[in-house]
Amino acid sequence: MTGAIVCVDVGSTYTKAAAVDADTGALLGAAAHPTTLGTDVMDGLRAAADAALPKGAAIVETLVCSSAGGGLRLAVVGNEPLVTARAAYRAGLSAGARVVDVRAGHLDPGDFADLAAARPDVILLAGGTDGGDETALRAHAKDLAASASAQRGPRTPVVLAGNTNAAADVTALLEAAGIPVTAVGNVLPRIGSLDPVPARTALREVFLRHVIAGKHLSASADFTAMVKAATPDAVLTGVEILAERTGDLLVVDVGGATTDVYSVLTPDAERQGPRAEVAGTAWRSRTVEGDLGVRHTAAGIAEAAADEDLPTHRDLPEAARTRTADPGFRAETDRERGFDRELSALAARIAVRRHARGERIGGPTEPLRGGKDLAGVGTVVGSGGILRRDPGAAEWLREAVGADTSGGVRPPKGARFTVDADYRLAPAGLLAAEGRRDLAVRLLAGL
Repeated sequence: MTGAIVCVDVGSTYTKAAAVDADTGALLGAAAHPTTLGTDVMDGLRAAADAALPKGAAIVETLVCSSAGGGLRLAVVGNEPLVTARAAYRAGLSAGARVVDVRAGHLDPGDFADLAAARPDVILLAGGTDGGDETALRAHAKDLAASASAQRGPRTPVVLAGNTNAAADVTALLEAAGIPVTAVGNVLPRIGSLDPVPARTALREVFLRHVIAGKHLSASADFTAMVKAATPDAVLTGVEILAERTGDLLVVDVGGATTDVYSVLTPDAERQGPRAEVAGTAWRSRTVEGDLGVRHTAAGIAEAAADEDLPTHRDLPEAARTRTADPGFRAETDRERGFDRELSALAARIAVRRHARGERIGGPTEPLRGGKDLAGVGTVVGSGGILRRDPGAAEWLREAVGADTSGGVRPPKGARFTVDADYRLAPAGLLAAEGRRDLAVRLLAGL
């Protein structure tokens, strides 16, 4: 009897499962089922897993990643918008978080009220290089402690990734206020040296320990035990492994709530010299566009297309509003499937433009930083339910991303465009995270 590791992604719209041969890494089957948020996510998980498992195979283990219930909502607090706050922001994105608020510099009670209103699951607190200024980090910790003490209900967990000289005092201060703290290495130990790995690992652990249980997605303790990562974290790991074979790589994941873009790019030698950004260069990066989901935030796609002066079907805004009002909407006609395709293509184009232009940390008036030149990308992979179900997705993705010369960025030239139609990236990331990297490499050989 064949032994299978079932890897499941519980998304905000669909739950996807892939059965992987536990010995060879071959994909045995894949299936999807609507996520059962209205009852218990285990219902949809079991249905997808059963459908993916071929006859005669037995489940050896079930590994799960999840973005249901909003995934991991992160707030970032740092010294300056363009230095430690930016470094922490990048670290949060690499951990699969959706960054819902960024605060930096001198903060007053109103800032902390706004931060609480953003409803973060975790706060990433950074500030200062190792051996550098500790003033802002200590002040932010003191204000966070005071803010927590004035509020009712559970305290938001904090991952502390700032000046290590102040870490012990800051940890003691926050814990005295009842705030769970995980202290790790500095995300910016030296100017220009970005080290997101310790924060990424800690955020993953906090996500598993606090967030999954706190979202009450399932009444079963089995679900909490099965979840190993936030979905974007698993996908990024899969992307990193795939890039070892393909070279410079771009992945566009069009989802129901967000569109995520991942890139693995050879570092630009010029950026490593005196002109390197003070927050460091993240050559393996991810951006999340929370207004570009094809269901929950579909109306945002139509609005963003108008802002970018992109032509759209005259009825697209109404189709987008329909999907936002009913995230469970299913396209049953050619006309509705056409709107899904147009929304997905627009989401992909706009998300890649934003990814390549860079990030605007600290407010809408701040300059864009961290732009990326995508011209040398050799492989572009599309992901997401609508792309997987559309046999022509690779071609319209090529048109949306590869031929986009009017967006102020350099798109991929001569790249190979493909779609993760069999759903391999997140399962590969789950396998690698659980010490089965060899299986992950073999699984991705089919992409």
